[in-house]
Amino acid sequence: MAAFRKPVLLGLRDSAVRGRPTGPGAWTASKLGGLPDALPAVAAPRPVCERCRQPLALVVQVYCPLEGSPFHRLLHVFACPFPSWKVFRSQCLQMREREAQDAQKQENGLAAEDWCEGAGDWGSDSEEAPPPQLTLDFGNDSSSARDIDCTAQLQDLHLQDAVPGAASPVSPGEEMALPSEVPQFLPYYICVVDEEDYRDFVSLEHAHSLLREYQQKEGMDMEQLLSQSLPSDGDEKYEKTTIKSGDKIFYKFMKRIAACQEQILRYSWSGEPLFLTCPTSEVTELPACSHCGVQRTFEFQLMPALVSMLRSTNLGLSVEFGTILIYTCKKSCWPQNHQTPMEELCILQEDPDESLFK
Repeated sequence: MAAFRKPVLLGLRDSAVRGRPTGPGAWTASKLGGLPDALPAVAAPRPVCERCRQPLALVVQVYCPLEGSPFHRLLHVFACPFPSWKVFRSQCLQMREREAQDAQKQENGLAAEDWCEGAGDWGSDSEEAPPPQLTLDFGNDSSSARDIDCTAQLQDLHLQDAVPGAASPVSPGEEMALPSEVPQFLPYYICVVDEEDYRDFVSLEHAHSLLREYQQKEGMDMEQLLSQSLPSDGDEKYEKTTIKSGDKIFYKFMKRIAACQEQILRYSWSGEPLFLTCPTSEVTELPACSHCGVQRTFEFQLMPALVSMLRSTNLGLSVEFGTILIYTCKKSCWPQNHQTPMEELCILQEDPDESLFK
């Protein structure tokens, strides 16, 4: 019996963020670049690089509340060229009057629904109450009701605050007084599509039918054609892929993203990451949540296409990576009245081709 594959949402770059949005319209939006927005009663994360001691630049902000949870939920990923990567999770109750009751439920673990549907398929195998599931809303390009549901929140994604070391509470006036030298990337909203729907959208079946017609016309072997159909940017890149054909993980990565090479983010709460290189002990021996001790789970990853879209606004900042894997607390714990972001785990996998230039 084939293993069940959990749904995957793809984040794509959308329109540019204009001005400095504020209020719920800012922190319920997902985006790349800009400055981090803060949830009500929670300080904006302001991490600094542990090596150069300079503020880290915001790479992405993802608004990702869990279905069935009373919490708003934001994840911020920051980077420095050295490289240094950090991710922070912020949460706040949607209804303050239910704070005590709902915070307790959150600590005990909530059975949540899938981002789109099929919540029952996302249960935990542990003896504890099933952890919450994510309801990521990235965009609204799809015509189906499910796509509209799943993308509405990410379409609203915006960014607003600032960046140094994991945050002490910041007053509204202090937010605007941030130094102009804080590194920033040009901000863009992130829209979302379901990976399966996107495959339908780009009509892979039509492409395969054309290949079959070509096969009949030219008398070539279909399997040979398909093996050569991996997208490439010219002969040089294809030769690299051929040379690295022994690396099945790299080949699997390239094959999986072929239908949507412009994806900048893959979101699959408690799903499986798409590894670019062989996972190290960093991935196989994940540290537990430093706050509640519960196991961490995969949430999303940043993709290679994002690198070229990160354009510095002021300090000539640039970052390089293959993929960045983000792992968060499986229970998404949040102590009552907590007011500072919680640091989660991010793991860098470099582009295998980078070794050729070092």
